[in-house]
Amino acid sequence: MIDALGSVGSLLLVGGTSDIAVATARRYLAERPLRVLLAARDTPRRTAVAGELRAAGATVDVVDFDADDPAAPARMADAAFAAGDVDVAVVAFGRLGDADRLRADSAAVADLARVNYVAPVAVGTELAVRMRAQGHGVIVALSSVAGERARASNFVYGSTKAGVDAFYSGLGDSLRGSGVSVLVVRPGFVRSKMTAGLADAPLATTPEAVAEAIVIGVRTGRHTVWVPGAMRWVMTVLRHLPRPLFRRLPI
Repeated sequence: MIDALGSVGSLLLVGGTSDIAVATARRYLAERPLRVLLAARDTPRRTAVAGELRAAGATVDVVDFDADDPAAPARMADAAFAAGDVDVAVVAFGRLGDADRLRADSAAVADLARVNYVAPVAVGTELAVRMRAQGHGVIVALSSVAGERARASNFVYGSTKAGVDAFYSGLGDSLRGSGVSVLVVRPGFVRSKMTAGLADAPLATTPEAVAEAIVIGVRTGRHTVWVPGAMRWVMTVLRHLPRPLFRRLPI
């Protein structure tokens, strides 16, 4: 369980090879050794990440998880909780997609929606059932400021993040009083392998900064965090701009 100082003993990373997931594990390992459950596809990247975290002091168990497989969320959750309680679970998988292709390819849109929305909400449901049964735990969901108001440049991706954000916010409310809580994390542009090759957006951040916000958010019992914090005020303005003005912005 999470101790009196807020340090966790077991951490489940769903989409465990993402830069943010790895940075979160490393941030927790800076405080104490812990058990990390690495849920991801069986790839050389998963093997490398498991080795890196073991070298950093973690006990690592790998769990198969493929967001394209509808049966994967339940199977992954069964395997992750089989060996004991999970203190914190980070849902950190997703795809950006090719915005140009997504404007005209309905199959690509459906694929992105399955990976970015259907799979995360199925995972959240499975995690909530098991954490409610154990009586404690925190589910951390990686949302995005892109979900605050869909922009023409990436509206399909933004719509999936809007759905994930709404689901996990509602899930957190539904778990009130159960001992389980949900932290929704809304980063801006993160310099990571997912955004490699893209120009930085204003207030660009790093996986390490997101990890720090996750650790602090879990420790302080927050339900929502923005990374960087200034994005909260930027998006508040953008959210309330009249639509004719919003459409004219170069974003």
